[in-house]
Amino acid sequence: MISTAASLSTGVSWASLPVFMAGFGPILVFIVSSFNKAAYWRIERFDYICGLVSILALVAWYLTKNPNVAISLAILSDALAALPTMLKGWKYPETENGFLFLGSLFSASTSFTEIHHWNFAEVAFPIYLILLSLTMLFLIEGRRKYLNYKKVL
Repeated sequence: MISTAASLSTGVSWASLPVFMAGFGPILVFIVSSFNKAAYWRIERFDYICGLVSILALVAWYLTKNPNVAISLAILSDALAALPTMLKGWKYPETENGFLFLGSLFSASTSFTEIHHWNFAEVAFPIYLILLSLTMLFLIEGRRKYLNYKKVL
């Protein structure tokens, strides 16, 4: 959401919509999983550390008032916030669906249809989202296939 606001402040328009959706989607997942009694998640020390560093990155952006710094720190913040999901996907791949990240991959890729100026503000977060989506897809599904293969042996 921070990257969307920073991108909009530099004049980026429709290209920021997939970036917005990348933040909006996890908010919806969090809300739904909060009401789902069968949802598996537990906040641990690592989650708190990642969250604290993410908040510190947002504070640093607020202090600098620079949109490019905001986008860089939003990427750092999001990457840190994604670490617990990556760790959970590695430890318990059966609790995640890597193919859901295909939607994020597609959404981030659509940003490139609306880019007017190939600058940092327009391409940084979509490129990051593409890399993150591919990482999550291959990490979760690859780990699941590996563990299933190991059970067969």
